[in-house]
Amino acid sequence: MTTYLETNKQRFLDELLELLRIPSVSADSTFKGDVRRAAEFVRDKLTAAGLDNATLYETPGHPVVYAEKFVDAAKPTVLVYGHYDVQPADPYELWHTPPFEPTIRNERIYARGACDDKGQFYMHIKAIEAMVATDGLPCNVKVMIEGEEEVGSDHLGLFVTEHRDMLKADVILISDTSIISNETPSLEMGLRGLSYVEVQVTGPNRDLHSGVYGGGVANPINVLCEMIASLHDENGRITIPGFYDNVADLTDTERSELAKAPFDLEEYKRDLGIGDVMGETGYSTNEHTSIRPTLDVNGIWGGYTGEGAKTVLPSKASAKISMRLVPNQTPDEITELFTRHFKSIAPAGVTVEVMPHHGGMPYVTPVDSVEFEAASKAMEEAWGKKPIPTRGGGSIPITALFERELGVKSILMGFGLDSDALHSPNESYGLFNFYKGIETIPYFYKYYSALKQ
Repeated sequence: MTTYLETNKQRFLDELLELLRIPSVSADSTFKGDVRRAAEFVRDKLTAAGLDNATLYETPGHPVVYAEKFVDAAKPTVLVYGHYDVQPADPYELWHTPPFEPTIRNERIYARGACDDKGQFYMHIKAIEAMVATDGLPCNVKVMIEGEEEVGSDHLGLFVTEHRDMLKADVILISDTSIISNETPSLEMGLRGLSYVEVQVTGPNRDLHSGVYGGGVANPINVLCEMIASLHDENGRITIPGFYDNVADLTDTERSELAKAPFDLEEYKRDLGIGDVMGETGYSTNEHTSIRPTLDVNGIWGGYTGEGAKTVLPSKASAKISMRLVPNQTPDEITELFTRHFKSIAPAGVTVEVMPHHGGMPYVTPVDSVEFEAASKAMEEAWGKKPIPTRGGGSIPITALFERELGVKSILMGFGLDSDALHSPNESYGLFNFYKGIETIPYFYKYYSALKQ
């Protein structure tokens, strides 16, 4: 297997670069044709890798790509999940090189989707190719790569329900997460959930002259800023009534175990170019970004933002807000709590509309499971050291759906780094990580097949 990787390294990389050139932005209908082109590329590469029945399944949105390889009905089945869609690349002017013209600098691939998730799911296709080509696939494998993860996987739930028998498996294997560092491997045992909303504050029935009306009419931008600022108290806690009611607090022992992960606060601040960190009182930075719920403004706009001056008191102001959730919180409940509270704090001079976008449930994988043990052994063999269990701060809504609809656990065996700038300009993925993933994944199949006997 290692020989096959070494022989084909450049081809594997060239194929990934070709995929990265396709601007498969699912959130923007302008790129609809490119999203489909990416799906077709994935389908063709699955066939070339030796999988059978590679097919594009249509949905009301973007297609789902599926393929499979059966070796023995008595053997376990691994279902690989990933997504070929990517985040918008805006703002383009902040990229050092064009986002859809992948560039290699300092042993890193710079492109939108390099890590999230094209580079990571493509490792699986190449690892499966290596196993098939060397007659080393020890169990059955199914691959499902979707095109709507970055917009909430709105149509995947129905697809999974309608194709439950086709997708039947013993474990889901996902690479859409990160490791602590290239020197310190880790396995994420949990993810936060998500509630994502858009709010709009409306004041007067038209834009007004800020000199004629300023001071006498509520300015929606001012009001929106005040409302958002009130959503946290002086201790960094979210002020929405009932927000923390169902939060699953970790025990002191569990917190101590998570604290064993190496973390350099000063390096963290240097990497981000910030003078200090912030967050909820009583918790560490690692805990703020993994085991505690959050509320953040992802975008805010209103009034005049063009060149020069325009003295306008705007009619409307808007913002997009995401809330990361922890076990026992649900997106429907939190969205309802937010909506009720946000409308209640609006002054009489404005009206407020809250528009839910998408959400997802938190997820935890048992560390004492056969699946987790197989992943741990795989990473230990590839790195020569045992991976550290961690909790991730991001969200992969499909994990809870898989467990509910297919009755199986997901293993989050990612190979990215927090410094890969996911969702930001200059996203990147290390060549080391790409090749290390292809090396490690077959070890998971080996150990999982053995442990399931």
